[in-house]
Amino acid sequence: MDLKKELEDYKPYNEQEEKDRELILKHLCSGADVYTRENPTAHLTASAWVVTPDRTGVLMAYHNIYKSWSWLGGHADGERDLRKVALREVHEESGLEHIRLAAPDIFSVEVLTVDGHEKHGRYVSSHLHLNVTFLIEADPGDSIHIKPDENSRIGWFSPEEAVASSCEPWFRERVYRKLNEKMRRAGKNDRTDYERENIGGAGK
Repeated sequence: MDLKKELEDYKPYNEQEEKDRELILKHLCSGADVYTRENPTAHLTASAWVVTPDRTGVLMAYHNIYKSWSWLGGHADGERDLRKVALREVHEESGLEHIRLAAPDIFSVEVLTVDGHEKHGRYVSSHLHLNVTFLIEADPGDSIHIKPDENSRIGWFSPEEAVASSCEPWFRERVYRKLNEKMRRAGKNDRTDYERENIGGAGK
């Protein structure tokens, strides 16, 4: 799928999404490689708001670097299909096997600031994550486990508890509350044609 066209067609939910979509498109059109971490200033990531089919639960992980409960997701690392990135990251970070896109379309967009930090013994300078979010469904009865190099705890929260669990004010007020609002509006959808044709299962 053509990410640039998808973002051009995407209807922002609020001013944050409008401004952030413009900035992501600017980077996409710049000619710079934003699909890999070789671009130290800004690169693409995909996040997931992982919810139960009845929308009463949200999966959160306690992130080792940010010292906060947070959503799941990660870097594109060269993959052009950000849906596959989101599904891959949920599988890797939680161990969940039965996951699916709740809808085929982009669920949300954000530009995220990342402070400088140490990772795997090396310093990573402050930079931007040009983030695209997808709504993903999972069965709360499936087994889950941590990914020790990234998170130390993982668990299901009510949508309200998921917001309150975050120690990062901007994420609480600007992102997670918004995602819950959008989730309630989205409703439940059947498994998508995209999944049947392109995914086939977690992490593929």
